[in-house]
Amino acid sequence: MNHPADTLVRPAPASSTGEPAQRFFVTSFGCQMNVYDGERMGELLTAEGMQVAEKREDADLVILNTCHIREKAVAKVYSDIGRLRRDDGSTPMIAVAGCIAQAEGAEIARRAPSVDIVVGPQAYHRLPQLIEQARRGATAIDTDMPAITKFGSLPARPRQPRPTAFLTVQEGCDKFCTSCVVPYTRGAELSRPFGELVDEACALAEGGVKEITLLGQNVNAWGGEDDRGRMQGLDGLIRAMADIKGIRRIRYTTSHPNDMTDALIAAHAEIPALMPYLHLPVQSGSNPILKAMNRSHNAESYLAIIDKVRAAKPDIALSGDFIVGFPGESEADFQATLDIVRAANYAQAFSFKYSPRPGTPAAEMEDQISPEIMDERLQRLQALLNEQQHAFNAQAVGQRMQVLLERPGRKHGQLVGKSPWLQSVHVIAEGAKIGDIIDVDIISAGPNSLEGQALQQVTA
Repeated sequence: MNHPADTLVRPAPASSTGEPAQRFFVTSFGCQMNVYDGERMGELLTAEGMQVAEKREDADLVILNTCHIREKAVAKVYSDIGRLRRDDGSTPMIAVAGCIAQAEGAEIARRAPSVDIVVGPQAYHRLPQLIEQARRGATAIDTDMPAITKFGSLPARPRQPRPTAFLTVQEGCDKFCTSCVVPYTRGAELSRPFGELVDEACALAEGGVKEITLLGQNVNAWGGEDDRGRMQGLDGLIRAMADIKGIRRIRYTTSHPNDMTDALIAAHAEIPALMPYLHLPVQSGSNPILKAMNRSHNAESYLAIIDKVRAAKPDIALSGDFIVGFPGESEADFQATLDIVRAANYAQAFSFKYSPRPGTPAAEMEDQISPEIMDERLQRLQALLNEQQHAFNAQAVGQRMQVLLERPGRKHGQLVGKSPWLQSVHVIAEGAKIGDIIDVDIISAGPNSLEGQALQQVTA
């Protein structure tokens, strides 16, 4: 979830030679929402007449679309800025975007004078104007969080190069977990309008997209009026998306237990296009630690939600997030986390050491845990999570499932796609192409992927 993704779209800014830049390159770090933002930046700049560079070294403008969730992220950004200097001493135009830009603001330009543009995640629709400002020799900084959403200022979605696409439906967070910077870097919870989202999904479908993943910091907090003036929750939006011709699969992430409604749970049983996969972070299994985190659930209420979800959709794959070493975490608290992992039985999960973020309440708490203890606990937790993931994959052997083919594999004739449960599946399928949904018999399972044997018939 937190690996950089190069976005094959880029802008045309001014380089250190003073000439207008025509090629851009976007590198996005962090969550899927950053990937979506990086793609939209690229689409915006392409609509302005700029071109995508094949390599970062060939770009006139490089955009570092940053994530602020981990402690070392800021240092990595400054290191990456330094690596952009070329052999002749020149640099491309450099834009720092995303959550670090929002959090650091003008400090970035002060510490790294080679940076030309600093733009927050709610202001990147103004990139063309900021590029022009930077071309005139001034550092362009925009970290405003306007009440008017940026999305209406972005161009229509072009045809996508892949059969899958992200669609941000909700941004921001009102939960204020004590360790989290999202409310400060992304702002308050905001739901995009129903009609705007349906229109964007229709455009994606017309461009060949078959699977849409709905994104939000708290995606299941989405709410709005539909085209008939009726209030809808995320379940209603999913139902509308499922009616769009060409959309065969729908996913959503990231959810908050507080917003996991009965209607959304029922949608998993009632909507065939809604894939049997749920990412529902719990963060800890210890109730005292959950309270210190300002999480609105406890271990018992979280597991009760899981029971309801599995009653509605018995074959659902469950994913989660965990933070190890939160201030004050005792060995008993950590054992409670291992207990909830065993009770929930995850198909996959993401686990991290606690990382103090400046300005958050947790950073000022007493009883900070030593790195050595955090390391040791994380290893134990990941060993259990890996064991569960391996077991989940192993049970797929002998099953027949539909796989959406997404990209070429490493072997000759091999294609890689996703199962309904979000597993990567490697298959050699004669006559099939990227974007097809094919029936596959699973013949072996590894720790992170499956191998399948394609049936002859392409189903979509």
